[in-house]
Amino acid sequence: MNKIEELIEKLCPNGVEYKTLDELGNFLSGLTGKAKNDFKDGNANFITYMNVYKNPNINLYDREKVKIYPNEKQNKLEYCDVIFTGSSETQDECAISSVVTQKPQGDYYLNSFCFIWRVEDKRIFEPNFLKHLFRSESLRKQLIKTASGVTRFNVSKIKMAKIEVPIPPLEVQQEIVKILDNFTELTTELTTELTARRKQYEYYRDKLLTFEEPKIEWKTLEEIADISTGSHNTEDAVENGQYDFYVRSQEPLKIDLFDYDEEAIITAGDGVGVGKVFHYVNGRYALHQRAYRIHPTNKKIKGRFLYQYFVARFPEYINKKMFEGSVPSIRRPMLNKFNIPIPSLEIQERIVNVLDNFDTICS
Repeated sequence: MNKIEELIEKLCPNGVEYKTLDELGNFLSGLTGKAKNDFKDGNANFITYMNVYKNPNINLYDREKVKIYPNEKQNKLEYCDVIFTGSSETQDECAISSVVTQKPQGDYYLNSFCFIWRVEDKRIFEPNFLKHLFRSESLRKQLIKTASGVTRFNVSKIKMAKIEVPIPPLEVQQEIVKILDNFTELTTELTTELTARRKQYEYYRDKLLTFEEPKIEWKTLEEIADISTGSHNTEDAVENGQYDFYVRSQEPLKIDLFDYDEEAIITAGDGVGVGKVFHYVNGRYALHQRAYRIHPTNKKIKGRFLYQYFVARFPEYINKKMFEGSVPSIRRPMLNKFNIPIPSLEIQERIVNVLDNFDTICS
């Protein structure tokens, strides 16, 4: 039994109490009735939408200015307030939370695209506990469902008011905060380290995959590979299929029938992952009709080397091409003319070993 379980058993042996948000507090709006000129030469602090979106706890030093007139009735931020984003272009980005975990020194106001949930009895919650609670997976699943729309999604406060939250004893909350804050700090350190290693990796990858043209053989992709698109739609996927089904930019789905049994590089033909997302496959798989397979047919080229070269060089190559329409797409002639270096198989093997090992370390 860990410390949190011991505390719960000791302090609330009958289980943790749950209450709905409307039982615990009230919803308040951000700034209302403001014109564009009110945000020029302002005399008061206000918190932006992005401050809420990016930070689990509000950064009070990251503020802008707004004009507040004498006797103007606007809601001010208070210690322990939970702020939510009210709308977004996607449902998953609605109701993102940020908590006021420090006592504001002076008056702070909130942008009009967010709103406040204010707990009536601030003694029952540790603000830093709320910071983790409202960004937890279980709460996020509930919060997302409060938003609806078509081109833009808006949060319903009526639906949100019925969400239940746990109220563990403060001692339990503080222990949870201690664990999660330490974990967050460690994650930040690891992310910084990973970013540095990624930059180092990209530097050496570029060095390894730079070849002088007169000293090495080059061929176009159509000369060394078989290129085609798939024949399936997304609707062909099944939940527990036997084979991987590659659908453009997303992770593979599953399907019961396979189209190919080979070594290949898969890339998106259009959509958000075009020219950026690549999969290496060696075995049986099926392919979406708007994704490309590139199967090496020349014995002078290794599939993993071709994959690593695609990851490093293809995005820059395709970005120079002219895309038609609002959604960029790859057309077959673009792939055909992509130039590939052909170093010796020994050199290819050494490059692949280095880059694959670096990928493993970063993962």
